[in-house]
Amino acid sequence: MTETLPGTPAADGFRMPAEFEPHAGCWMLWPERPDNWREAARPAQLAFVEVAAAITQFEPVTVGVSTPHYPTARALLPERVRVVEMAHDDAWMRDVGPTCVVDARGTVRGVDWRFNAWGGLAGGLYFPWDQDDLVARKALEIERLDRYRAPLVNEGGAIHVDGEGTALVTEECLLSANRNPRLGRESIERGLRDYLGVSQVIWLGKGVFNDETGGHVDNLACFVRPGEVCLTWTDRRRDPQYAISLDAWERLHEARDARGRRLKVQRLPMPGPLSLGAREAAGVVARQGTRGRVAGERLAGSYVNFYIANGGIIMPLLDARTDRAAARRLKSLFPARRVVGVPAREILLGGGNIHCITQQVPAARMSRQRAPVHAGGGRRAVRRHGS
Repeated sequence: MTETLPGTPAADGFRMPAEFEPHAGCWMLWPERPDNWREAARPAQLAFVEVAAAITQFEPVTVGVSTPHYPTARALLPERVRVVEMAHDDAWMRDVGPTCVVDARGTVRGVDWRFNAWGGLAGGLYFPWDQDDLVARKALEIERLDRYRAPLVNEGGAIHVDGEGTALVTEECLLSANRNPRLGRESIERGLRDYLGVSQVIWLGKGVFNDETGGHVDNLACFVRPGEVCLTWTDRRRDPQYAISLDAWERLHEARDARGRRLKVQRLPMPGPLSLGAREAAGVVARQGTRGRVAGERLAGSYVNFYIANGGIIMPLLDARTDRAAARRLKSLFPARRVVGVPAREILLGGGNIHCITQQVPAARMSRQRAPVHAGGGRRAVRRHGS
C-alpha cells in the first residue's frame, strides 16, 4: 500500500539523484496515437522496442500499454521487458512519469508533477491529457513507492540535476505563461528546491530551436557528472541554434554549482539540421485538439537526448553524417559505460527522443554510490542495436 505524503521531499530529507547514479529500473510508455505518430504508430512502436531492448542489457524495463495494444506490445517487446496495462494519452514517460527522490538511508519516493500537455489549452500539444496526469501515480503504486503530489506544472524533461544540490533548467520552459502563470522565477525556484532537494538552480535561456515542448533542458544540456555539463552545439553561425547554444555556453561558464564549483562544459555536435519529410507528415492523422505535422518543419534533433543506464549510454542515431562522431564524443565523456546507438528518427518525428520516452527509478540503499560498470563497458565505442 502506497501513501500520498504531506510536506515536501526537501523537508523530509530527500533529494533527486542524478541520472548517472544507480537505477533499479526504467519505465516507458507505448506509442499509440495516430494523430502524433505516423502510420498508426507502427514505425514508432518498432523504434521503442529497440530502445527497450537496448536498455534491458543494463537494467530492468517496464512498459505501460493501453488495453487494446497490449497483445501487440507483448508480442513485439523482449520477454524480459515487464509489460503492464496502463491507460495514457501519449508516450512521453519522462514528462508524465514520476521524478524519484531518495534520502540518506536509500529510501525511494516519487514526485508527481501536475501535467498539462506542455501548455494547456493555450498552447499544449493535445487535449485531453487527464490520463497522462495519472501515469506517475499509477507507476508509483506499481513500484510500491510513496508519493508527493507537487503543486507545480512541470515535466521531467524540464529538469536535470547533478545529485549534489544543483538543478539545470531553462527560462523558456519553466517561466512560460502557459505552465504556472501566477508564479514568478523566485516561486518556481522555491518549488524546485522543495521538490528536488536542490540548493542551486542554474537558469539557461532557450531550449533547442523549434522544440515543441517549449524548451526542455534535456534536449539542450545535461550533467555528465558533478561539475561537468554536456551541451548541444553547432558551429554554423547562421543556424538559429548557434545563438541559443552560445548563450547557454556563456551562462554555464558564469555559473557556480551548489558546491561553488565552476562548471566544465563539453560540446556535443548536433545532427542535421533535420526536417520533416512530406511522406512522413502525410502519415499522421489530423485531429482537432492535437498539434499537426507540417512537411518541411525543422526537427529538434539533439544527441544530448540520450539515456544513462547502469553501465550504458543509450544514444539516438539521427544522421549518418554525424552519428559516429557523436558516439565517439559520448564514449570519451562516459569512458566506463558502453555506448549503444539506436535508430531514433521515428521517435524524433513524434516530438522528442530517447531521454523523453524513458524515466529511471533509482536504486534503493545505493543512492550515494557511483553507478556500477557493466561487464561490457569500454569494449566498443558504439554499437547499433538490433542491426
